[in-house]
Amino acid sequence: MQYEVVLLALFTSRMLVIVTVCAVVVALAIGLLAAFAVAAAPFAPLARRTRGRWVWAAGVYGFGTAATIGAVALQMKSGGIDRSGLLFPLGGACYALAAAFFLPGARMRLATFGATVALAAGVGYDAWASAQPPTLGTWLTANHVDRALLRVGDPPRGYTLRINGAGEHTFGAQYERPGTPDLNLSVEHQGQDTRRTDARGCPVPIGEAIECTDDGDGRQLIAHKGTYEHQELRLRQGGLISTVTVDGRTTDLSAARHILSTLRPATDAELGPLLDLPMPR
Repeated sequence: MQYEVVLLALFTSRMLVIVTVCAVVVALAIGLLAAFAVAAAPFAPLARRTRGRWVWAAGVYGFGTAATIGAVALQMKSGGIDRSGLLFPLGGACYALAAAFFLPGARMRLATFGATVALAAGVGYDAWASAQPPTLGTWLTANHVDRALLRVGDPPRGYTLRINGAGEHTFGAQYERPGTPDLNLSVEHQGQDTRRTDARGCPVPIGEAIECTDDGDGRQLIAHKGTYEHQELRLRQGGLISTVTVDGRTTDLSAARHILSTLRPATDAELGPLLDLPMPR
């Protein structure tokens, strides 16, 4: 509750509200812990006296809160606790260990110290692991990418390949050459194109003229005419649809045909730019 209340107070951006809320939250939390100290009295000698209960409550709250803030701060360096459910058991563990330090006996304190070191090591390792750059396999798994989609064609002479992105059902790349329109390659599972098509697989025109012709070798040329003129050279193969899009109405489609005729699985080096894109954790 204190986490939620303090968070809401911070959103007000008013110092008086923040200070007041924090003071009230601390007072209530220590008061509740002092009440719990009655139950802790049989185990913690400090809690057997009235004054000692307040010392016990303040100590548990202070050490527990400091440990929780430290753990959260460590996680923030690696992107924060994106799994919000971890905050509450993590905070609970910190307060429980703080209370355990007040238990008598050398063995108990040694066990508590060991548990504290283990928790700190676990939090530190998790923060370190989260901060490490992901491997390509990790990135593809986290984004649910089907590796079968990751296909590129050899760049035509003078062109440079650039990977745009990948998803569960689509993959995109771009071929660039100074002074010429870019060639955009997309590979997707069948059924991802929601446009209505005729028996030949040609999109049904809606407000613009579309002309489809057989380009040979299993390719289909789709010419879009109108405000945004562009051409799509499409190849259906192995349950995938590979399309090279060319802006304008160029008559030379040799570069686009070259890309489709040389399609192959992309290498890890070519897919490296994907690691610069967001990845869910």
